[in-house]
Amino acid sequence: MAVEQFPRNLGFSATYNFRDVGGYRGLDGRTVRWRRLFRSDALGRLGEDDAVEFAALGVKTVIDLRRLSEVQRYGRVAEHYGVDYYNLVIKHVDWEEVEHPQGVRHDRWLADRYLNFAEDGHEGLRDSLRLIADPVTAPVIVHCMAGKDRTGTVCALTLSLLGVSDSDIAEDYGLTTSAMQRLTAYLLEHNPEAVQGNEHMFDSPPEAMLMFLADLRRLHGSVENFVRDLGVTEAEIASMRRHLLEN
Repeated sequence: MAVEQFPRNLGFSATYNFRDVGGYRGLDGRTVRWRRLFRSDALGRLGEDDAVEFAALGVKTVIDLRRLSEVQRYGRVAEHYGVDYYNLVIKHVDWEEVEHPQGVRHDRWLADRYLNFAEDGHEGLRDSLRLIADPVTAPVIVHCMAGKDRTGTVCALTLSLLGVSDSDIAEDYGLTTSAMQRLTAYLLEHNPEAVQGNEHMFDSPPEAMLMFLADLRRLHGSVENFVRDLGVTEAEIASMRRHLLEN
């Protein structure tokens, strides 16, 4: 359960899934700090109408999880915001090449895609978690195209390391569903090929995230074991907890 100290959703004009991941109860009953870590869809659409509100967040670091081709096609956060920008690609199989057989539960199909991130995207996941763990980089925004899948995986790992319950992590992931309505409307107008035929990729059933976290523990023993296997150190995990959890 989250304590709503600040608005979770930030209503920028053309960035539809921008929200704060603070407020969730973590280790020892401590609360995840607000205004330290944000998740979002692509930031290249931030316009002049958003500049003052965006600047007020004091963001220092943007982690862009997209492939270079996506960045080149859809743009990145504007340089005039003065943030430190990292393009930390999470390698994965092209979803368009993965069948979605009739009769396969959609949440199971999505969970398997997230397991593929965990299998193939070691470097991007590791480097993202290391940046998030460093208090000097905060506030941080982590984003991909829709702010749902790659972003959802990085945020799920982070929140789990902070001791947030699986149910709260899945609830946070599920908040993307309503944001997708505005984003898909925008894409249908400007880039319809991104949506048409791929409609099944744009929802976020909480059960998919619960399955992914359960599978990760089954394979690695714990989320903490998994991120250690990636190369994230005990000191970095401790640093993440110190600066992202209230005292």
